[in-house]
Amino acid sequence: MASPKQITNLSLTRNIGIMAHIDAGKTTVTERILFYTGKNYKIGEVHEGGATMDWMVQEQERGITITSAATTVFWELFNKKHKINIIDTPGHVDFTVEVERSLRVLDGAVALFCAVGGVEPQSETVWRQATKYKVPRISFINKMDRAGADFFGVIDQIKERLGANPVPIQIPIGAEDDFRGVVDLVKDKAFVWDEEDNGVTIREIPIPEDLVDVTYKYRMKLIEGVAEESDELLEKFMDDPHSITEVEMIDVIRKATLNQTITPVMCGSAFKNKGVQMLLNAIIEFLPSPLDVPPVEGINPKTDKVEIRTADPNDKFSALAFKIATDPFVGRLCFFRVYSGTLKAGSYVYNVSTGKKERISRIMQMHANKQNPLEFIEAGDIGAAVGFKTIRTGDTLTDESGQIILESITFPEPVISIAIEPKTQKDIDKMSVALAKLAEEDPTFKVRTDDASGQTIISGMGELHLDILVDRLKREFNIECNIGQPQVEYKEAVTSYVTHKEVYKKQTGGRGKFANIEFEIGPRLDGEEGLEFIDEVKGGNIPREFIPSVKKGFELAMHNGVLAGFKVDSLKVRLFDGSYHAVDSDQLSFEMAAKIGFKTAARKAETKLLEPIMKIEVVTPDDHLGDVTGDLNRRRAILESVAAKVGGQVITAKVPLSEMFGYVTALRTISSGRASSSMEFHSYEPAPNNIAEAVIKEVKGIIS
Repeated sequence: MASPKQITNLSLTRNIGIMAHIDAGKTTVTERILFYTGKNYKIGEVHEGGATMDWMVQEQERGITITSAATTVFWELFNKKHKINIIDTPGHVDFTVEVERSLRVLDGAVALFCAVGGVEPQSETVWRQATKYKVPRISFINKMDRAGADFFGVIDQIKERLGANPVPIQIPIGAEDDFRGVVDLVKDKAFVWDEEDNGVTIREIPIPEDLVDVTYKYRMKLIEGVAEESDELLEKFMDDPHSITEVEMIDVIRKATLNQTITPVMCGSAFKNKGVQMLLNAIIEFLPSPLDVPPVEGINPKTDKVEIRTADPNDKFSALAFKIATDPFVGRLCFFRVYSGTLKAGSYVYNVSTGKKERISRIMQMHANKQNPLEFIEAGDIGAAVGFKTIRTGDTLTDESGQIILESITFPEPVISIAIEPKTQKDIDKMSVALAKLAEEDPTFKVRTDDASGQTIISGMGELHLDILVDRLKREFNIECNIGQPQVEYKEAVTSYVTHKEVYKKQTGGRGKFANIEFEIGPRLDGEEGLEFIDEVKGGNIPREFIPSVKKGFELAMHNGVLAGFKVDSLKVRLFDGSYHAVDSDQLSFEMAAKIGFKTAARKAETKLLEPIMKIEVVTPDDHLGDVTGDLNRRRAILESVAAKVGGQVITAKVPLSEMFGYVTALRTISSGRASSSMEFHSYEPAPNNIAEAVIKEVKGIIS
């Protein structure tokens, strides 16, 4: 076991994620990485349910990744042992939150694309998320052995659909059944894999004659792509293309990747054990170490000033909790990224987000769902803590003396709900505890009790999301449940401005209640969510200590709109006048005045019902195109594009979520099982009047 004196060389550490659309082969790539780095002696296959990283029963059954699994591997390059922390993230849109929370704490990412499917909707989503967090990427085009594989076609899609600058650093030798190797444009050499020993042996061969011109063309493109970083390299190439050394190329490609001016592109077939070792080399060569990324910024809660923390084990300790999980053997685990300082097992941390001290009894380095205990963890590393009481996703952990709040993680609001109840009365309390645990793990999963019916309502990001959670209740907590029909999470919006005066007065014999407020409500013009509260009260007509109560009253009132009790996400309130009573006025009076005032004013204003709109992409054979588009039109879809693709057509559309329940089954029927679809949340839009009226009528009917 290492001692705290043995400080890790941070330049040899990589914190990376593997991100992609569902079915691009993320977990298979990770399994191969585990095999080649010596973590596994046997290769686990997703389709056989034996993947190490997919350790949840549901993952093995469905062949998809649901939770992020963190693992640490070691890879030797240039005679140095490098440490790679890998986060294997899901590709299914319902689990986008897992990708978001992982990207927040990563330094670099491998974007995986299917050589046949190319850039798919979820690829766009995760790419945008990586851009948001300024994560440098390398791209790996997987499944080059499949029929219809098109390496250069996918590169064109990366350029057009993602707005990126993809620069190949390899070109494939062959494709589909003939795919056998790559030409490495950095080394200017060709390599093939030996299939006898699972691709462990890589042999150098002469560059095939038919690829000599293509190699020159793409090597030129590579050097042009990185020329911004080095004019000297471009001149050298023009004089003599073979005079550039491998080290010079790697250095310049690395700089361009870190600056995000290029995205190096590689290819392979993880399933056929081709290309993974070179991907590991590229992770080391081109993706950043914790020392290459800027110091993390945060706010000092005592001074409200911006402070930075450097990736230095001797700096003050700071870390961000990015995932809470429940492990059957060690209990609750908190995955965290250390940005500065050192944490020893058994010591205390200060949770700035809750203002409480937490004892971290044990620190683990994770390998999928297995744990290796650590004595300490240092800046730049990712680990899991055990023994805490109230750490949540997005909390900042620090030394008590060096408090800082790191940027928290923002999560999307749920768009779909179902009522749930245990099949037996004795499981009621057990279900409440289990749901609370699941909600703690997953910030996009919400649990509430419906005031009107008393039912327990669970909300999430999609049908599959809720399906998995109900399945987990059964498997992990032994609770059988009955569930209701899925319900869409509508919202309400105030769309016109109106002024209103609200006088709240109550006389009960003793001290009464009094508050008078005059205000204007309407839509926010900046497009942001939440309450924009403007205080324009002059001359002390409302004492300063009552203003926060007015704001709080409006914030609480936004939870229940006036049309059908749905949440109002965005509102502007301008408070400009009012009055108070020296004896009867208090904070609660002004809070109540705001709540009642909102209801009355919103009824006078124009208010609209908003429905969630989903972006859908359907891939269908040509002969079913008419049936699929006709069905989408019946579902109120707005078709955006229909494009030809190998083996069929790709339909892109926007469609209301309320029309899409059971769509996967319907699509299967229409296309005889040959079409596939993927869907992600796009935005909230005003519902047509007839739909809005039907929803409001239904809700009011249930309540009455």
